[in-house]
Amino acid sequence: MSDPFDISKALDGAIKDQLSPEVSRFKLHSEHTTAGDQEKAIEILISQLQNKQERCVLLGVTGSGKTFAMANIIERLNIPTLIMSHNKTLARQLYQEMAGLFPKNGIEYFVSHYDYYQPEAYLPKRDLYIDKELSINERIEQERFATVASLVSRPDCVVVSSVSCIYGLNAPETFLSYHARIHVDQDIEPRDLVRELVALQYERTNTDLERGQVRLRGENLDVWMPSRDDPLRIRFGFDGVEHIQICDPVSWEILDELDEAWIHPKEFFMVSPERFEEALENIEIELDGRVSELKSEGKEIEAHRLQQRTQYDLEMLREVGHCTAVENYSMHFDGRNYGERPYCLLDFFAAAAKQFHGDANKFLVIMDESHVTLPQVGGMYSGDRSRKLNLIEHGFRLPSAADNRPLKLHEFQNLVPQMLYVSATPGERELLHLCETTEQEAPLGLRHIAGGGGVKEPELSKKHPDSESMYDMLQMIEHIPRMEIRPTGLLDPEIEVRGTEGQVADLLSEINHRIEKGERTLVTVLTIKFAEEVAAYLNKMGIKAHHLHSEIDTIERTEIINALRIGHIDAIVGINLLREGLDIPEVSLVAIFDADRQGFLRNERSLLQTIGRAARNSNGKVILYADSMSPPMTASIRQTLERRERQITHNEKFGITPMTIKKALPQMGRDLDDLIAGTAGGKRLVASKGGRKDGDWASNLRLGAGKWAHSNSVTNNISQPIEELNYSIDELKKMMHQAALELDFERAAFLRDKIHEVEHS
Repeated sequence: MSDPFDISKALDGAIKDQLSPEVSRFKLHSEHTTAGDQEKAIEILISQLQNKQERCVLLGVTGSGKTFAMANIIERLNIPTLIMSHNKTLARQLYQEMAGLFPKNGIEYFVSHYDYYQPEAYLPKRDLYIDKELSINERIEQERFATVASLVSRPDCVVVSSVSCIYGLNAPETFLSYHARIHVDQDIEPRDLVRELVALQYERTNTDLERGQVRLRGENLDVWMPSRDDPLRIRFGFDGVEHIQICDPVSWEILDELDEAWIHPKEFFMVSPERFEEALENIEIELDGRVSELKSEGKEIEAHRLQQRTQYDLEMLREVGHCTAVENYSMHFDGRNYGERPYCLLDFFAAAAKQFHGDANKFLVIMDESHVTLPQVGGMYSGDRSRKLNLIEHGFRLPSAADNRPLKLHEFQNLVPQMLYVSATPGERELLHLCETTEQEAPLGLRHIAGGGGVKEPELSKKHPDSESMYDMLQMIEHIPRMEIRPTGLLDPEIEVRGTEGQVADLLSEINHRIEKGERTLVTVLTIKFAEEVAAYLNKMGIKAHHLHSEIDTIERTEIINALRIGHIDAIVGINLLREGLDIPEVSLVAIFDADRQGFLRNERSLLQTIGRAARNSNGKVILYADSMSPPMTASIRQTLERRERQITHNEKFGITPMTIKKALPQMGRDLDDLIAGTAGGKRLVASKGGRKDGDWASNLRLGAGKWAHSNSVTNNISQPIEELNYSIDELKKMMHQAALELDFERAAFLRDKIHEVEHS
């Protein structure tokens, strides 16, 4: 009897029935249509991509609808797509937007699954070894599994990812080879199926079921895949499988019935018993060779250390099939050679494209905020390698540990058949790639980059003294579609340059004008100390202000920004945190101190990004405090004003009145799973109080992760006697609940006792 759920046949059917040129698998759901420059830009990009152009650039200003344009491109191309972002928070925002635009398609989220990660390291100068410490986020781990499972089993996948996609995974073929296929009327014994699942590393249990576990009770076999929110219940009868049901994990109520199910392995990394034994032999061979090498160099301590550590790992692998930091041996388990790149998520895209579209190159990568994301991709390998070489040199790891690594930049570029760079300020590498793929002569400002197309390692030489500004290069390079007209009719902000004398007092006056209108202000400075001093001065003058810089924890930073939107804060003073992806419609003023100081934070690209933060409000204005006009200032002002003129002309032609973007206000202390990029299921992180000053305005209002669950700013001081607390029972209960949310169980227990005391007094 033929297997009704033969995966190869099922996928062949999907190719024929659903991926013919006449049938679009991706269905975009939106009440809006393209507007402004969107349709023209989309048509140009579709033409370029369909004509096999390998690298494309989309220049889209803040608020021009870049995400909506991406969705339209995905729908029309009808191929698997990877969208890359440079941080988890922006990736989560993109994922939510794409999930809303494609509710019927496979929209997945793939970022690092660590809430906390301290990599293994050795500091030779201090003779200090730091062991690896980590905390894995179960929700994100589930989403990573769901991503891989979707790519190998369906043709309509959009994955939103951070640069985590360039880190090592098992080969797609391995993931597909190890699975259990179950279908109704399948003639199989429950115990045989349990053995199959245990071979896939599922853990057997007789109590409550958790992800990655299997439970057999009578004729019911329950299995919970790591990629799913709900477990499966497989019901057996006399003739085998009678029902496959999706159940609620608590009540076990039946949510859906399936005809078949494909159960993937519990772990990403699976190897055959033969490959496992071969890997252990290769590790031993490498160990012997490396120990001999170290001894020949007179490094007896290092040789002894390496021998002890590796032999212990080998014993653990033989006994339990796992060891701490097993990823350092991934080269041997994958069967790779020294220096050969690891498998990664891009290999799964190639496998999906080949399986569903007949061509391994038929997938698209969209790189959002490419001027930040692409350099980040390029920097991952070097940082990882320098740390690994220290461990290898001093006998903590075998040389093969260096091949458990992220991709090099040229490896990444060679794996991507077609890439769309999206940015309001495209970087030099993106522009060089476009020049190379379209056979244009590169401007002088790009010629210092060698190997930019990915053929060899990129090298940077000194810039040509006559290098053009970014503005001039964009005028010289052809084939860059632009989205500069916003669907909302909003204009680029007005720009005014003012002298630095009395700048803080002048800023105070401007902020007060915004407060009268119910609007907010962003201020960007160059140093942490100055940011804190300006914020402190504004607070002293009656402005509710807070600083924002690298010493503020990620979650606390998010809540500070949300507090600004709600109106608990009138102004934020920051450094480099007020740029990409920070879209606050309530902000009508952006003030830039030391605008004429040339450098990374005041180059043309940074100034344009910062200026764009005021482009979401119809009253948007930017003040540049400077005593001279630097070339980056001149170029960014010129570019902004030219765009503003085109936008005004477009609005007058079509009778459009600019309207400030309406965006739902956040609820403080809630939806933290989104704020911390994926944590769900009641889990939360509580930020430490880095970057705060005792007694400042934000501390008095208890600003920070989880501190805004209630808008009233009660002082939760448990050291006070009960008669001095002077709160109602309801207020005390709220304080107790908040303390529990912040994981301060000692304080929560104290308040519980106080409530009991008040109730019975």
